[in-house]
Amino acid sequence: MREDQFECCANYVPLSPITFLERAATVYGDDKISIIYGDHVRFSWRQTHQRCLKLASSLLNFGISHGDIVAALAPNIPALYELHFGAPMAGAVLSALNTSLDVTTLALLLEQLESCKIMFVDYQFIDSSLKALEIMSQRKCKPPFIVLITDYYDQKESFLAKDMPPKNTLNYNEFLAMGEPDFESLRPSNEFDPISVNFTSGSTGTPKGVVYSHRGAYLNSLAAISRFDMKPMPVFLWTVDMFRCNGWCFTWAMAALGGTNVCLRNVSARDVFDAIHLHKVTHFCGAPTLLVMNADASLYDQKPLPHRVKVTVAGVLPPFQIINKVAIELGFDVSIGYGMTETMGPVILRPWKPNSDDDHTKFNYYYNEQGLPDFMMQEVDVKDPKTMKTAPHDGKTIGEIMFKGNTIMLGYNKNSQATEEAFRGGWYRTGDLGVKEHNGSITLKDRAKDIIYSKGEGVSTLEIETVLLNHPMVLKAAVVGRYDDDDSLLESSPCAVVRLKDECSASVDDIIKFCEQNLATNMVPKYVVFGDLPVNSTGKVQKFLIREKIENNKGAIHEL
Repeated sequence: MREDQFECCANYVPLSPITFLERAATVYGDDKISIIYGDHVRFSWRQTHQRCLKLASSLLNFGISHGDIVAALAPNIPALYELHFGAPMAGAVLSALNTSLDVTTLALLLEQLESCKIMFVDYQFIDSSLKALEIMSQRKCKPPFIVLITDYYDQKESFLAKDMPPKNTLNYNEFLAMGEPDFESLRPSNEFDPISVNFTSGSTGTPKGVVYSHRGAYLNSLAAISRFDMKPMPVFLWTVDMFRCNGWCFTWAMAALGGTNVCLRNVSARDVFDAIHLHKVTHFCGAPTLLVMNADASLYDQKPLPHRVKVTVAGVLPPFQIINKVAIELGFDVSIGYGMTETMGPVILRPWKPNSDDDHTKFNYYYNEQGLPDFMMQEVDVKDPKTMKTAPHDGKTIGEIMFKGNTIMLGYNKNSQATEEAFRGGWYRTGDLGVKEHNGSITLKDRAKDIIYSKGEGVSTLEIETVLLNHPMVLKAAVVGRYDDDDSLLESSPCAVVRLKDECSASVDDIIKFCEQNLATNMVPKYVVFGDLPVNSTGKVQKFLIREKIENNKGAIHEL
């Protein structure tokens, strides 16, 4: 570097998404609505900025120090949105917790967040929170102080007297009133400072705390704007949980664009269609159940769309016909995403191509094709997990999907061993198996721990499940490997666990015959079990429990 070239505060500022709010307050002020909630709450960007400043000031007055954890348990309401700025503006780290967690797991996660001094709890979850804190006290862990969030428009009647919190707690608006509106927010001195901790779903065990940096959150927010094709001042309907990857970083991206956040305590098809008409919603996203909810809604709720609306989903897809109905009959622009908590949500996106073709072989392929990564993810590859050699672009050679880029987690909270394993070889290892197509796109095959090896060949459980879900009588399905009594433990056969739709019937032969018509011979389930599917608090199927039940129930394989 020459002597006349150097880094200084004029040409280098640590990246942080909290700067998006500061800009929004200046550029959009009182002219643009930042938050809509129910019939009574409307905040401008200037008001949201002031509320977040007071929140940050109050946190410091409370005794929150740099790096302390601020926990939150709330649905998609304005307070949780404000915490995404207020907590980091005080130098703290936000951890928005899954509202579906059972009391025991909630207590366990709070214990993992050792530096958590304060927890913001929506009135709807005060009972479960108090029980979790009681468990912590019994384990000699110091519980966090509770700030109760009540609905803005009904502060006195939001909860019954019997649900009133214990003494020494504060109401959210009382807490805000303690802050200074002219507070100067704290910027990170290092852009790699943590900004949030998001927990994984825990589909294979205890949820892990995934740590995001200010830098990663800033860059992923910008990537989300491009990834989801968002223009300035969009209207975003909050159907994705803010506790999932900080709402896929839309919490911060919306401030960058000066858009409008339409908050929802509960989500229904009527809410979605009403919001589109009332507020001119342009985007919403979340789990694939959104597609099912809107496709199955009554004609009374399904109002014709006044304009095109983009909906993005990521997760286990519903039947092909459901997605087609949402895209063709209802007129939504549907996109399918692929990602995980460790990558701050979806990093690969592809638009759904409406197709009336009922050829299961064709749509099975399109179901699992993941498309191409966005510009912010430096590298996405399919590699041999042992040699780290790149798989050929032949659509056949299976390898592990790996990522490398600036929008990947810092690591797992207080779990260096898991972090080192996840980054082994200089890549983030997803644990997902896939192939690279000739055009460079990736087709997901299975989780590494779920793939079945039958007669020396890998069989994708996802592909079998895709076909099963398109059987007219099947509501849910999961496939695991089942070892035959006389087979080696290195070989297994596909075993399908099927839950039928209400008031529908199908036999084992019906299911197997349907699969024979739509799958290669080695992929047809050898066993079919009827029963419910065990899921965790986030709704993910726990296949390890299914395997245990199958192995312990070999004598009665037709019913679980």
